Amino acid sequence: MRKISRLASVAMALALSAGAASAADLIPYPAAGAYNATTYAFTATTTGDLTAAIVGGFSAGYTNELGVLVNGVAQGGFGLNNHTSVLGDTYNFGPVTAGDSLIFVLHNLSRGLDAFSLASMNLAYDSVGYAGGHNHVYSTAYTATPALGGVAPGVYVGFEDLAFPGSDYNYTDESFVFRNITRTPAGVPEPATWAMLVMGLGLVGAGLRARRPATAAA
Repeated sequence: MRKISRLASVAMALALSAGAASAADLIPYPAAGAYNATTYAFTATTTGDLTAAIVGGFSAGYTNELGVLVNGVAQGGFGLNNHTSVLGDTYNFGPVTAGDSLIFVLHNLSRGLDAFSLASMNLAYDSVGYAGGHNHVYSTAYTATPALGGVAPGVYVGFEDLAFPGSDYNYTDESFVFRNITRTPAGVPEPATWAMLVMGLGLVGAGLRARRPATAAA
């Protein structure tokens, strides 16, 4: 019975963790002050216009704008200035085709330099001689929990605009949401995945219970 009880406890803990994970979006970057070593690749999900909504970066010291490279080619110019835009403002970068590769660009007007969502492109942005990581973005699912203004659910991306290694690593200096993109890695397991794991543990517990020998009558 102790084995089954332990399995039940694990299942309950996982269920509670899943509920907590799904209760609120991990926005902004939850490990501010620490470098984000997770890198991302972004692609267009469907064919149509690529539109971004700004959701943060309004108090950043540098003045930034957002751009995009579609299959390595700049498209749509720059928009969503973090000091003149307001929460929920949108910018249309033009048409994309499902499967197109997307690299987001932080156009830092204050420094006259660009940072990219592709870490390998940021060598020139960071301090000369810096040999550490160069990832300047944090990304996660945005389900509007809680809602950021009236912005619809999508994929959240936040840029860090300070050069490494002398950065505050908060990844909130130009933050936006896209609806028509997919990111890799996709992030934490979906609630349905946790539910299947909990069900599996329950079945294991049932199997152990069935194999337990009957207790002899007193």
